[in-house]
Amino acid sequence: MNFKEAKNIDIISYLKKLGLEPEKNYGKYSMFSSPFRNEKTASLKVDRVKNLWVDYGTNEGGSIIDLIMHLNNCSPKEALNILSINTFSFHRKEETPKANKSTYSILKITDLKNRNLLAYLDERKINLDFARQFFHQIHYTFDNKKEYYGIGFRNDLEGFEIRNKFFKGCLGKKSITTFLNQSNTVSLFESGWDALAYLTLKNKIPKEDFIILNSTALVKNTLALVQNYSKIKVLFDNDVSGKTALKYIEDNTKNEVIDCSVHYSEHNDLNDYLISQQK
Repeated sequence: MNFKEAKNIDIISYLKKLGLEPEKNYGKYSMFSSPFRNEKTASLKVDRVKNLWVDYGTNEGGSIIDLIMHLNNCSPKEALNILSINTFSFHRKEETPKANKSTYSILKITDLKNRNLLAYLDERKINLDFARQFFHQIHYTFDNKKEYYGIGFRNDLEGFEIRNKFFKGCLGKKSITTFLNQSNTVSLFESGWDALAYLTLKNKIPKEDFIILNSTALVKNTLALVQNYSKIKVLFDNDVSGKTALKYIEDNTKNEVIDCSVHYSEHNDLNDYLISQQK
């Protein structure tokens, strides 16, 4: 994928893939709550005709490349790589070029030991002992070219959520992740990072079951599971997609639902709260 092809990827579809839905739709544009901060009034405008965005809170904007750079704090080349690896097929209908889908290969799976990945875990303040119980070090390649490595978190369809300082994506099929401990209580998280932050804060693995969405778009996949618990603890992000997922759980179960995000309401998510507590 080159820059011209990448800029043809529809920004609105990309944001929806991340679990963000427009707050309002107008004739030629949509308004989103900014993914860069918590806010009550949507300030991120996406022009559907020009396929450009602008954040009125910071007066920054541009193409989807600029969006990826801001979301991941990375260079244009790294942003292009992120789009290529995720193989988003959200190209605008009026354009004919399509990005080629990359095929991936997992070269090896090891315990966490790469110093860059360990430094990233330390930056996120995640307890290394817990991380090594649930995370792996994944070495992989796309189209048999350059080798990459990242922290891998396995989901229930044997795919891997991959993360390093510059990349966030999934190898294989996207799915939720479950850890079952025969408990009557289940804790729900948006990401594996928040689950590990939870364990780090508690400094133990509590007698609870755990469900990690890996994307708020997969919240419906948890509905049949959560009916089996007398207590459902929800630790989602303090943003629009997190609150929407919480409401879905509340509206579709008669069991006790506890919104635990009130304990970190001044932060975007539980991992951000953990980082703030250890500064």
